[in-house]
Amino acid sequence: MKDTTQDAETSKPDITEIATSLDGRDITQPFVGALRPNDDPILAARGGGLEIYEEVLRDAQVFSCFQQRISALVSAEWEVRPAKGATDTASKKAADMLAEQLDNILFDQACRKMLYGLFYGYAIGEMLWVKDGATFAIDAIKVRRARRFRYDKHGGLRLLTQNNMHEGELMPARKFWTFTSGSQDDDTLYGRGLAYWCFWPALFKRHDLKFWLTFLDKYGGPTSIGKYPAGTSEEDINKLLGALVAMRSDSAVVMPDGMIAELLEATRGSAADFDKFHDRMDASISKVILSQTMTTDSGSSLSQSEVHLDVREDVVKADADILCASFNQGPAKWLTEWNYPGAKPPQLWRAVEPPEDLDKLAERDTKIYQMGYRPSAEYVKETYGEGWEPDPTRQQDATQTALQPGQETPAQFAEPGDASSPDIIQQATGDLYSDWEELMAPIVDPIRDQLESATSIEDFRDKIVDRLDGMDDAQFAEHMARLGFSARLTGETGAPISGSEDPDANPTDEG
Repeated sequence: MKDTTQDAETSKPDITEIATSLDGRDITQPFVGALRPNDDPILAARGGGLEIYEEVLRDAQVFSCFQQRISALVSAEWEVRPAKGATDTASKKAADMLAEQLDNILFDQACRKMLYGLFYGYAIGEMLWVKDGATFAIDAIKVRRARRFRYDKHGGLRLLTQNNMHEGELMPARKFWTFTSGSQDDDTLYGRGLAYWCFWPALFKRHDLKFWLTFLDKYGGPTSIGKYPAGTSEEDINKLLGALVAMRSDSAVVMPDGMIAELLEATRGSAADFDKFHDRMDASISKVILSQTMTTDSGSSLSQSEVHLDVREDVVKADADILCASFNQGPAKWLTEWNYPGAKPPQLWRAVEPPEDLDKLAERDTKIYQMGYRPSAEYVKETYGEGWEPDPTRQQDATQTALQPGQETPAQFAEPGDASSPDIIQQATGDLYSDWEELMAPIVDPIRDQLESATSIEDFRDKIVDRLDGMDDAQFAEHMARLGFSARLTGETGAPISGSEDPDANPTDEG
């Protein structure tokens, strides 16, 4: 049978999109009419739209956790930078233009509303453009209610209206900033919001509260019980029942003689069971929204709380990346192509990383300085802020620990190559090597003579032992003693080493 598979080495890449879900061939999608339905199974089972999830957001724990998540993002400062690697003037001007326009609108407020796309799965903001001279600008960003919009079978955005609920009105291109989240693939156009995972815990907790209130109403106070003997008339029974009802609000009652009234106490079931279930559902909601529990509920230790806080910060950073990327691919790109054709679109980012601990950073910089590197003025200004300048009067290393009372002043060493303070060791070494041949001759010459006259290694070894005692090392020893004395004198008085010492001076005479 002939193989129909194309040769991988000779075939060309297929540049078409094959497995798209917009052509009606997607087997995972239900029948698609004019409008594409939201494939969320919870919404589909209840035959409703996002209004079902709006009810979930009314839960106190859901709202608290979600507000914590979006507030952590919106509170972070935003920044507009030129595209990575862009050095041309047009790209820099495009970044400056976008930053100025975002400063002139309520951008943080728009971002807060757009972040509800995390909860519902998608968010839609209408861009209100304005012509400013020869350029286009952002006049405002108005976030619309997501359930007013649907996607058609071709992926076009449509607005449902009172007059057209079946097909909706097709929206123009480059008019809406759209944002989706939570979907596991690109076929889910409506995303999959946090509400999908919060629905059941919130629903269970709501029913738990209903039963809890019923329990408290029934067993918060004892139930009245009346007992009447056989043959009691209907009139007397009603009198007893009236007395029992009165016992719930009055401190004293009256009843016919011979009738018995008692109070029935709760003997089984406890409010603690409802309390535990309520807390369990709250913990589930916290894990869904924040991926942890200890920034909303009680924790067991500081270290665990810090770990949980790091988890929440990772979640917030991911939200910031997704939101900013959608803006960069949408409004930022459109404005650049309209106003600066050919320029690279600028990039909007949020600084959601926590600030570095300056004390730990200073300790690290000190260690690096001691390894032989010093920071530049630009680094100091960028890391530690404005207001720092070099101290011209300070000769000592700025990173040394301050002297404690009773400590001696630490030695200060001259920088290599400083002509005004020569390196003593370097100079002393130079003096030693300047006449080393003359100094070493009485020692080296006998060894050289024996080596030249020896007939073998064994012969050289036997003869050299006899000649070691005859070596004259007095001149070398005297020179080293004089050099050591000069170095010590220099260390105590500060006088530089000189090669003009009196050769007759006694190196052991310190007077």
